[in-house]
Amino acid sequence: MTDTATDVSTLTFEAALAELERIVARLEQGQAPLEESIEIYRRGEALKKRCDELLAKAEARVEIISVGADGGAKGLSPLDPG
Repeated sequence: MTDTATDVSTLTFEAALAELERIVARLEQGQAPLEESIEIYRRGEALKKRCDELLAKAEARVEIISVGADGGAKGLSPLDPG
């Protein structure tokens, strides 16, 4: 089951994704009562948003290592300079 007491904003990407996967599986089974389904669906939306935020932050930190003519590292540049 899901841990609705845990604040989504404190979860790591891995924890949020794992909980989101459990929610999806529970909803796909179709055995939760309607009110519970609505509650866990809303929790799932919050978890998805958290995962999206954490992925965006990670992508912003990814850098490309520039290699010089001698084969050594010469600097860093953003993965997506745009």
